[in-house]
Amino acid sequence: MVLVALPSGAALGQAMGGSGDLPYNDTQTRTKLDPPRPEGGWKGLANLLEALKPGVDTRLDPTPSQITSHIERLLNDGHAEQALSMIEKRQAEIEGQRGTDVQLMFQHARALAALGRTTEAVDIYTEMTTQFPELPEPWNNLAALYAQQGDLDQAHDALEMALRANPDYPAARANMGDIQLMMALRTYRDAAKEGVPGMDTKAREIENMLKEKQHP
Repeated sequence: MVLVALPSGAALGQAMGGSGDLPYNDTQTRTKLDPPRPEGGWKGLANLLEALKPGVDTRLDPTPSQITSHIERLLNDGHAEQALSMIEKRQAEIEGQRGTDVQLMFQHARALAALGRTTEAVDIYTEMTTQFPELPEPWNNLAALYAQQGDLDQAHDALEMALRANPDYPAARANMGDIQLMMALRTYRDAAKEGVPGMDTKAREIENMLKEKQHP
């Protein structure tokens, strides 16, 4: 099933948006998320000597938006452990502040899910669906985790909520199709166990359809 990322600026602007990578040039500032820029020649040597002085770091502290974007790249590149470390550090920094960082909350759940900490991820997604029921993304990802656990009924219910929030949401529509196929497969298998003629054939047909969707 399709898991998704939360778009920047979600939940009435409560999420921290982020910009993509920009090529560095001399007019741009670098943050502490960026590695030091290598330079050659005498200027590079002078900068290196300056950087060796205690406490000297000409890079700026990253903005909340830059932190969010960096975490998103880590998650998308499969570096969930590193992303989780940054998320937890950022959460400690903003603890006690007013409002909720929706994007960071969502990224926290994604990182936990990627690391196999499914129960914790489900708890965060569930909390998000309570606080922000108008967002389809937490409902969708919650459904995907339920499906992984074999709980098709809860997955179906979560996808219905995602589609109620946004009837045209592509990921939830695609996942709903998969869930309906899985539920049909479950029904045919149960019927086959009870000796209903033709159910084994129907079950195999759906199994083949699901395999084709996984490996087109």
